[in-house]
Amino acid sequence: MRSASANDGKPDVFTLALAAIGVVFGDIGTSPLYTMKEAFSGTHPVAANYDNVLGVLSLVFWALVIVVTLKYVVFMMRADNRGEGGIMALLALVLRATASGTSGRRLLTTLGLFGAALFYGDGIITPAISVLSAVEGLEVATPALQPFVIPITIVILIGLFVFQQKGT
Repeated sequence: MRSASANDGKPDVFTLALAAIGVVFGDIGTSPLYTMKEAFSGTHPVAANYDNVLGVLSLVFWALVIVVTLKYVVFMMRADNRGEGGIMALLALVLRATASGTSGRRLLTTLGLFGAALFYGDGIITPAISVLSAVEGLEVATPALQPFVIPITIVILIGLFVFQQKGT
């Protein structure tokens, strides 16, 4: 493994791979938090007893194992566009593998663009939900801070997106 200084200031492949894994699995890792909350409160809550907690935890665990194993390891790791991945790489592979002007190509291109739209929407909504959920914890500490939850969330999100251009 070469260091960044031996590579003209560019991070090595191991560092980039570790960062990518952190982003993907970090997002997957926050989803069970929302699942647990919705399972035990919400429109049709499940009683929070020992068996139900273990059952919901089991469902979340196996859903994550199956999604990560099947989707990311088996399928997505094989969808390689000259070392690039993601929905846009899949779209490039589709465009290269299908004949121009066919209805199948148009359908696959539309699905690829729809997937990209979902990806960008997730990139916008996930930080907003995560920050809002964290700041709502202030209400637990003192209900007097309730009017400041939304303004504090907006300031934090603006700060995150302003500094995002400097990298993670």
